[in-house]
Amino acid sequence: MLRSIPIANPLNNMPVGGPITQTLIGLAHVSKADRVLATGSLGTEILLELHRRGCKRVAATATSSCGLPRGQYSVALVGWRGDSLKALETTLCWLVHFLGSKGVLAIWTDNDEGSTDRKLRSLLQQLGFRVEVGTTCENGVAILARRIESIPAAAAA
Repeated sequence: MLRSIPIANPLNNMPVGGPITQTLIGLAHVSKADRVLATGSLGTEILLELHRRGCKRVAATATSSCGLPRGQYSVALVGWRGDSLKALETTLCWLVHFLGSKGVLAIWTDNDEGSTDRKLRSLLQQLGFRVEVGTTCENGVAILARRIESIPAAAAA
């Protein structure tokens, strides 16, 4: 009698996302318990990589979709390729309503305008976030920001 022996699929251990996706997930310190919202041109890639890592509470969305619970996501990952900074601003203004009071936002953009980093930091501050770290990654800029109200020193000030 033949017995079937489970064989590990090597594809399950291979990252789906490229360096950008890996950087965003690493910056945000995403855990399996987090509710994560992935959006932008890399949203599907981010979603697949998070599922591969065992994260089950992940949604990928476009700005036209509705029905997401406001204030219930702990992390938003935005992979922004090819569109203008103004379009990113519109998306972020829409997206921040879905993050909880302790929400974390990780953004990567390939926008090569010289002032992208400065403009993005200013926008995040206007939206109530404090930039914690920024880095260059794959010909773009990656930034991690946290809601100001979730930072103990900011609440005490």
